[in-house]
Amino acid sequence: MARTVNRVTPEMVAYCFDSLVYHLEGKALKPPTFINSTFPLFVTWKKEKGGNEPELRGCIGTFKSIPLIEGLNKFSLTSALKDDRFSPISAKELPSLHCAVSLLVDFEDAKDVWDWEIGTHGIWIEFSDQGYTRNSTYLPEVAEEQGWTQEKALYSLIKKAGYYGKVDDNFLAKVKLTRYQSSKLTLTYKEYKNFIEQNQQE
Repeated sequence: MARTVNRVTPEMVAYCFDSLVYHLEGKALKPPTFINSTFPLFVTWKKEKGGNEPELRGCIGTFKSIPLIEGLNKFSLTSALKDDRFSPISAKELPSLHCAVSLLVDFEDAKDVWDWEIGTHGIWIEFSDQGYTRNSTYLPEVAEEQGWTQEKALYSLIKKAGYYGKVDDNFLAKVKLTRYQSSKLTLTYKEYKNFIEQNQQE
């Protein structure tokens, strides 16, 4: 029977740090040893800022199941360097970075746009706007971290999808919402360096 994983491990997050560090240093990336299962996944970078809550520096992923080694390498770099909401992460920022990996699981079609729980579900919405299909997502932790109600999270997500028109009950009835959950793990740069050092000693 083939072995599989169902949760994020420290090695997966360390591999994302490796992907970025080795890219910035122009070095060849070493292959990881974790099981190369397939998952929809997201990689999120945040940056420490003056003792306050870390600020988002990039977050990109895919809802398509993709082999972990390929996906983590690809999206660690894409989210760090090509998230068009932010400037590319530079080498001097590395010591202040946090990296999080989210593996997405348990996708379900919601009965309506309110059929999900804050702190438990991520939400993916899709709707038609003058013949154009718009979609967007928030990972499970976003609404809770922002202190949003379901309504605030949903309205924010609709704007994130690029729609700024009237939002009423008739509009919301046409929005398709998919809910999902995730396994998530975050490492700081210091924790990453400690992890690498410990594994080199073993």
